Amino acid sequence: MEEKAMKFATVTAVLLMIIVCVLLPKLPAIHTWAVEREEERIAEAELAEQKITMSDLTIKNTEVADDTEQRQLRLKLPAGVKGSDITISNDYVTQTVRIELPQTEVSYFENDPLTGSSNHIDNLSYAVSKGSSGLIEITMDQVYELDMDYDENYYYFDFLTPHEVYDKVVVVDAGHGGRAPGATKQGINEKDIDLGIVLQLKAIFDNSDENIGVYYTRTDDSNPTFDQRVQLANKSQADLFISIHNNSTKSGRMSSTHGTQVMYSESDTKELGSKTFAQICLDHVTEALESRDKGLVEGDEIYIIRTSEVPVALIEVGFMTNQEELNLLNSTDYQKKAAEGVYDAVLDAFAKGY
Repeated sequence: MEEKAMKFATVTAVLLMIIVCVLLPKLPAIHTWAVEREEERIAEAELAEQKITMSDLTIKNTEVADDTEQRQLRLKLPAGVKGSDITISNDYVTQTVRIELPQTEVSYFENDPLTGSSNHIDNLSYAVSKGSSGLIEITMDQVYELDMDYDENYYYFDFLTPHEVYDKVVVVDAGHGGRAPGATKQGINEKDIDLGIVLQLKAIFDNSDENIGVYYTRTDDSNPTFDQRVQLANKSQADLFISIHNNSTKSGRMSSTHGTQVMYSESDTKELGSKTFAQICLDHVTEALESRDKGLVEGDEIYIIRTSEVPVALIEVGFMTNQEELNLLNSTDYQKKAAEGVYDAVLDAFAKGY
């Protein structure tokens, strides 16, 4: 009996050792998956809270709107409403065009106000508020720029791809946001540092003479889902996709570890692919910040990296678990320097043929 117990204990111990040996290398990936899943759950919950109830809207399909206006879509103006009264926004992150119409009853939407081509449209819906204000939402199959004008009877729309408008296209992602703060140290949230750098980068691009179309996953304290972030790059057919983050030690404790790392997609093996672009980003950001070069890191365990169809670089600008670097990262001047490094990296990448 004792011999059987010993054999059982030995077999159990061996099996446990095998399990540990198999699972131990996978623990970081499992942890990453768990963190990502929780952040995605938060983002989806925030998104659900913002949704309003919409009704389906039909479009009267025609070859063109009419013989005189060769446009893709035409919207009949409600009675008493001028084109200048209408508010139109284009949410690139969700590929949704929103048209707000004052003084609009339900009957307006029941009489085919939209005519033209339904190409590029995935979904069409409307809502009417108690104050007789109408809303049309047009969900597109890709990211499009709007070419619009109106006359006394109609509003006209054409949908242009980003590359029809710009020479090059870049998507910039500020990590985390909303109720997903990322790393938090001494009351400082990673999401705020990430956004601070991206807003500095936006200011540089806004003042640039380069014909580069730049799309941002967020420019405020919002929290797009991971899929929305990466699909902004994919559906705009971007030339480059950059995600701004900041690092911390695995333990989360303050330490002497500091410097800049850049993650890339190891499955993107093209010569002008993710790894080469990540190296360009690493070179320019470390030069701009005079930070320590912590090297490149394979990143396909990260959803937005492995799902990206375009060259992607996730820049870990610095370590929030290093006191000196945390102080720098929380300063506007340092965020601006980081942004300048990213901007120089984009220009260098395009000069190299991206």
